[in-house]
Amino acid sequence: MRIVTASEMYAIDRYTTEQIGISEDSLMENAGQAVARVLCERIQPAARIAVLTGTGNNGGDGFVVARVLKSYGYMTDLWLIPPKEKVKGAAKKALEIYENSGDEVKNYIGNEQEFFEQIHRYDVLIDAMLGIGVKGSIKSPYKEIIDKVNQIDELTVYAVDVPSGVPADGGEVETAIRADVTITIQCPKLSAYTFPTADYYGELIVVDIGIPPRALETTATFRQAWVEEDVRRTLPTRNRSSHKGTYGKGIVIGGSRNMTGAITLTAKAALRSGAGLLTMAIPDDIYSVVANRIPEAMQHPCPSENGSFAGDIDFAQLDIDAIAVGPGMGRTEGTKRIVQTVLEQDVPVVLDADALFFWNEYASFVKKRTSPTIVTPHPGELARMLGVSIHDVEKNRFGVSKQFAMDYGLYVVLKGPYTIVTTPDGKQYVNTTGNPALAKGGSGDVLTGIIVAFLMQHDSVQAAVSNAVWVHGKAADFLVQKGHSPFSVLATDVIDAISPVLFQLRERIK
Repeated sequence: MRIVTASEMYAIDRYTTEQIGISEDSLMENAGQAVARVLCERIQPAARIAVLTGTGNNGGDGFVVARVLKSYGYMTDLWLIPPKEKVKGAAKKALEIYENSGDEVKNYIGNEQEFFEQIHRYDVLIDAMLGIGVKGSIKSPYKEIIDKVNQIDELTVYAVDVPSGVPADGGEVETAIRADVTITIQCPKLSAYTFPTADYYGELIVVDIGIPPRALETTATFRQAWVEEDVRRTLPTRNRSSHKGTYGKGIVIGGSRNMTGAITLTAKAALRSGAGLLTMAIPDDIYSVVANRIPEAMQHPCPSENGSFAGDIDFAQLDIDAIAVGPGMGRTEGTKRIVQTVLEQDVPVVLDADALFFWNEYASFVKKRTSPTIVTPHPGELARMLGVSIHDVEKNRFGVSKQFAMDYGLYVVLKGPYTIVTTPDGKQYVNTTGNPALAKGGSGDVLTGIIVAFLMQHDSVQAAVSNAVWVHGKAADFLVQKGHSPFSVLATDVIDAISPVLFQLRERIK
């Protein structure tokens, strides 16, 4: 499921009409019909419905929706907000068809008092006013209408494509419809996966209107929502003849006197996620504390200084297929030297947490590596790595993470709601699982463990990383669905939930 900007969606439409030959009228009819089918499945037959429309393609979609709903017997009023003479192009044709079908248009202009009196009497409101073309402040009369709609708690609000007032590409919101459900056309827009705009969408439903894939491939940057079907398609299976070495020999490096828990969370998550053999490299100062926590893991004590890594690790003694480094290490000179040594190893490497702190000291090492490098920053960490503000990262999550991945030739996991996985060639995959239960210390350590385990079991690095992020979020979703409060979920609970999530995936694959 591809994700697009407003300009890309316009380009897709143009290519579809000019190069492929599907008319704009046909696309609008397809869009309205597809949206109406979803509405008919969800709206009770006795509901009173108001369809609010504007002048552009979004309004044209609304004209088709209103016509279809009325044809199925729904009590539907179509309110045209701007003057009728401003409706142009395919939207004008859709309005003519609506009127030729014998249906009445209620004009907002000149009937403002009637509109505001009647709006309270509707059960359902369908927002087809502004669409993806919004730029700048919302002007009258749309601002007054949106403010009024948002004040009526009894209304169930469906937005067509994007909630009116929400910028399609994300950013700040001044005035916008707060939808209960948004039915988006063909491709989700960027603002459905960034904040604060995503909060206005409510439930997101995507409807296909028959645009050929070639139109997307030719005109749009590659961004894709990574969903359960993708995970099931790419998750590896286990052969009966396999053994522990088949699924990788991994090492997780981390821990310090003040943070003994982080590395154990990473190790346990890796083992729960299928790592065949796992070694924990820890400062020898905490060996007695950590060694008995994960009996399934081997231990590799390293020289320590003041409870942290002194900076030496002997990889000659280790047979490894992948490395994760950073959880709980502390921000010491020893950490910096360990990470530099790790980056010299010709295996996939995951850099997390404290391993990211000295980024500028070893960024040049990353560019020279031939094996995959995966970094897992949250917005604050990425901001520090780039020397920008957190606001700069958050207002352009897609652009910033893409540029960073391409500049250094690495995989970037920009964590947060709708975590973005970016590949070295700039392709982006947006995670669709997770909830605020993950907003707690230790969650990132768990994700690192899943990633390093999946790297050793998947043929594709991108699929391994995207699947790990998806499973991590799905484990939190599973816990909340099973009665845990988002307030009370622990990182160890998330590890325990990995097993049922993987079981459900395997059962569905059968």
